Amino acid sequence: MLKSDQYFMSIALEEAEIAAQNNEVPIGAVIVKDGELIARAHNERENTQKTVSHAEIIAIEKANKKLQSWRLDSCTLYVTIEPCPMCAGAIIQSRIKRLVYGAKDNKSGSHQGIINLFDQAFNHRVNVEPEIKKEAASKLMKDFFEKLRQTKK
Repeated sequence: MLKSDQYFMSIALEEAEIAAQNNEVPIGAVIVKDGELIARAHNERENTQKTVSHAEIIAIEKANKKLQSWRLDSCTLYVTIEPCPMCAGAIIQSRIKRLVYGAKDNKSGSHQGIINLFDQAFNHRVNVEPEIKKEAASKLMKDFFEKLRQTKK
């Protein structure tokens, strides 16, 4: 059975929920090759205190290890929120074939948000599919930041 973008984005949303439970910004990512899930991750920046501990970076590192290659040219990355410039760069550099994301990020997004890095003349082009399960991804973010504001009062 061929699994859909919605199916894999649901798994990324599960990862985002894990992040929220760990007091991390609720972003989740999964990487798929030939219809098989090969990596899954969520934000861990607060818990690791490492700048690069974004869901996409962690998932890319896991996929590199699983495939024993830095090239992920036959893979699709699903992420709940539009990638930031750091993650967009890693996606391009890892040669990921396809990016599917949920909600737009108006503050640091690198596709529809503040800049479109995927449209630049790099040596690799990523096929980007935005707004898959965007309502669920947006709700997770809104709920997380609302709760955070309430606890700071």
